[in-house]
Amino acid sequence: MSEAVNPKAYPLADAQLTVTILDIVQQAANYKQLRKGANEATKTLNRGISEFVVMAADTEPLEILLHLPLLAEDKNVPYVFVPSKAALGRACGVSRPVISCSVTTNEGSQLKSQIQQLKLAIEKLLI
Repeated sequence: MSEAVNPKAYPLADAQLTVTILDIVQQAANYKQLRKGANEATKTLNRGISEFVVMAADTEPLEILLHLPLLAEDKNVPYVFVPSKAALGRACGVSRPVISCSVTTNEGSQLKSQIQQLKLAIEKLLI
């Protein structure tokens, strides 16, 4: 099932980083620090409350997501693609595929240090 990933899905996390990302997304969902879906992710970016944005590289058509990297770059928010919308949906705690989600800021968050580390890892991909 591993058809070629759309080259527009850049930067794409490797297997190791994907596991880390999905883990943090899952925790963010538990801490209510997660917005699911492209529209919600767009809102968090516009409101300046997004820590980072995760998108699924197997979204069809991918174009429905490609405003997000532009907006994220505008707002200096790191963004990353993971290979599977099904896996992203599971990490978000829903039974449907999720094409994109945004982990939101929360000052007193338990996840702060993990989020910072992940942002650094994502930023390394973008260089």
